[in-house]
Amino acid sequence: MAGTLTAPNATRDERHWLERHRSTLSPTTLRAKWIHEPGDRPDRNGQTLATRSRDVIRHWAEERRGAPVAATRGDSNGRPRVLWLDFPGASSGVRLQAVSWDEWFGVFDERNLVFLFQERLRNGDQSTFFRLDSPDRERG
Repeated sequence: MAGTLTAPNATRDERHWLERHRSTLSPTTLRAKWIHEPGDRPDRNGQTLATRSRDVIRHWAEERRGAPVAATRGDSNGRPRVLWLDFPGASSGVRLQAVSWDEWFGVFDERNLVFLFQERLRNGDQSTFFRLDSPDRERG
């Protein structure tokens, strides 16, 4: 069953993309506030934000000293397979290797992903929460 599309602040093109992929995107993506520029802000602490903007993603990660990493194991061409961002003091539990922003965004665009994130936790502390959503991922 498709989720309800609210997506505050989504542009017409983003709304069209969301409508086209509504049945395969997470309900969180369909409700998230869309961010277009690094200076755009949430309406409240803890709010889930969404973007497909390279500038927003890179600015958000670098503001938190994050760097692009990926799991490439099992990929014969060595291309990034599982995208992630590495933050100081955090551990994903998966063996990851550094990749360039160009490589990271190449896979991000190729897979038609959306970046879900928070600026601040509900308590006001800076957040490193993010998730990637894909309209092409199979739902189980």
